[in-house]
Amino acid sequence: MSPVAEPARTTPRRLRTRPTWLLAQANTRAHGLLAGALAASGTRGHHYRLLAALEEFGPASQIEVGRRVALDRSDVTLGLDELERRGLVRREPAPGDRRRKRVLLTPAGRRLLLGLDVVVQQVQDEFLEPLTRQERETLCTLLQRLGDPASGGSAPRPPVE
Repeated sequence: MSPVAEPARTTPRRLRTRPTWLLAQANTRAHGLLAGALAASGTRGHHYRLLAALEEFGPASQIEVGRRVALDRSDVTLGLDELERRGLVRREPAPGDRRRKRVLLTPAGRRLLLGLDVVVQQVQDEFLEPLTRQERETLCTLLQRLGDPASGGSAPRPPVE
């Protein structure tokens, strides 16, 4: 029996026709693929997200980094603690307010991120393999629209303050 036919036999039809259900199922599969691939490098998805935000936007407070990648406070703190122990990020006093800390990406963190980019791209390619290039672009455009509150979508951001 093919893996494609199985869900049709075991999942109620009313679920198989609901976009929210289908998105959740796709997310479960994508998350599993990504988690497995990142684990091989000793990282997890939230590590990748934190490193990516620091690389793209530069040094920031923990709160700002968490907002940028939609992580709650405890996950940000835990993730940054883990990355700092590995020498991938560092915390230092914020200019102008030594009571506050800002987080910076280290050269080792940047190198790891570049390697993780390759891993993440391989997962993207595997996950999206059944789709044509045009379908992939359309999917990304639609998902961005659904996740953008400005276009009527709902992208709840967990509180990080």
